[in-house]
Order: sequence, then C-alpha cells, then structure tokens
Amino acid sequence: MSQQIMAKVEQASMKEEVPFFEIGDTVDVRCGILEGKKERIKIFNGVGIARSGSGTREMFTVRRTVQGEGVERKFPLHSPRIAAIEVKRSAVVHRAKLYYLRDRVGKATRLKERRVDRK
Repeated sequence: MSQQIMAKVEQASMKEEVPFFEIGDTVDVRCGILEGKKERIKIFNGVGIARSGSGTREMFTVRRTVQGEGVERKFPLHSPRIAAIEVKRSAVVHRAKLYYLRDRVGKATRLKERRVDRK
C-alpha cells in the first residue's frame, strides 16, 4: 500500500516527456543556473557515461574534457532545473557504464559513431 502512495507522489514530480538518449551519446544538457536574482541557461556538453536509479531518483552522468582536465557532472533526469537534453551524436558501445574513459587521454577517448536517422 505504501509503495502505491509513493508512486503517486513521485508521479506528480516527474517530467511528462523525457528525451531519449543512451550511454555513449554526446549530449548538450541545458541547465538553469541561479546568479543572484537572475536565472540563466548554461550548456554542459559531453559524453553520457552512466545512468542510475529509477523514477524520480534517476540520474545520469556526463563527462567532458576542459583544458586537458576531465570534468564529470551528475544530473537528476527529472529536475526542473534541466531545461532540455539534446543528443548531438550517438556512439556504438557495448557496456552500460563507460567509466574506463576516465583513464584515457586524447584520441583514446573517441567512440565509434553510430549512424542513426533522426526525424
């Protein structure tokens, strides 16, 4: 009974349309940033290396390299701060978590592109 109540409460805070993306996709995450009283949208682009959780607790991790330093950021999928997630390119991967990219530098971090027709 309590699980049904929790499911109804979670359903109210979930987004209706969640963009489809997979692990290995290069994505642009548009997230809202508060600066004083103003809010602006900042784009964080990188490779999706992990997804975890379910329901309102679902998270995804995006990794990119900035000035030779690897930067990872975890985002809640259903957060109201996330304005949009846009898939730039897809890659062929055979794993659910791409943590091995942390140990790689330069051209070794490239992933083989998957050709997808998007409409």
